[in-house]
Amino acid sequence: MEQPTEFVFDIPVGAGVATRANADGPPAKPKNAATVILVRDGADGVEVFLQHRVKGMPFAGGMTVFPGGGVDQRDADASVAWAGPEPSWWASRFGCDEALARALTCAAVRETFEESGVLLAGGADTVLTDVTPYAAARQALETREVSLAGFLADAGLTLRADLLRPWAHWITPEQEPRRYDTRFYVAKLPDGQQADGATSEASGSGWQRPEEAIADAREGRRMLMPPTWLTLSELAEFATADDILNAPREIVRIAPTLVRDNDQVRVVLEKR
Repeated sequence: MEQPTEFVFDIPVGAGVATRANADGPPAKPKNAATVILVRDGADGVEVFLQHRVKGMPFAGGMTVFPGGGVDQRDADASVAWAGPEPSWWASRFGCDEALARALTCAAVRETFEESGVLLAGGADTVLTDVTPYAAARQALETREVSLAGFLADAGLTLRADLLRPWAHWITPEQEPRRYDTRFYVAKLPDGQQADGATSEASGSGWQRPEEAIADAREGRRMLMPPTWLTLSELAEFATADDILNAPREIVRIAPTLVRDNDQVRVVLEKR
């Protein structure tokens, strides 16, 4: 699915889009980050795992988001046990160097485990079905007591990069005081694993059909940022989780410009 070079994405004001008008000063430098879109097949179609961030958080407080977060310097540890597409492949897809590609993919796996309890790891050709033995490690990762590479080595586990697919690349608008240069990944919930909301950053979480999440935002029951809104609208077009994983994607950096226009927030997306 190829996105157009430029288009205007209108969202009703009050439907949950965060914007800051006319911010002063030079733009903040964006921090590298990774987001993972967890999907599964539900009784009525594809479902996506969403979290409601705690209100008052410095970034996206009160918003409904996918699991994810900033890259930690230890995510670049080249000793991490790895199976699947090499960092060079991810670098070619995300338009970055290999060191950053490795760090982004490690951050994607780490943040997904920290925020949802889903661990995209296992043996070289096996995937974990039971992550309960690693509850203490999950907490230690969240508090930065251990690194992902250290945890996986101690547990005899391998990062399964082949469970992930590249989905998109977004950068926070220049008007925002906190900015992120975020690569979006998509992954199917591994058999036997359960996603939860046991993280200090979320006040609630759960699975929902993409079109239902958008309807909730339009009716004021949740708040979505433009990348989340647009991603949900894309996911709603697929019949199964495997269809999503197998969908061809052109990964380009999307740099939104947000403009308040009467009763609409006009989100202009440009490929850069």
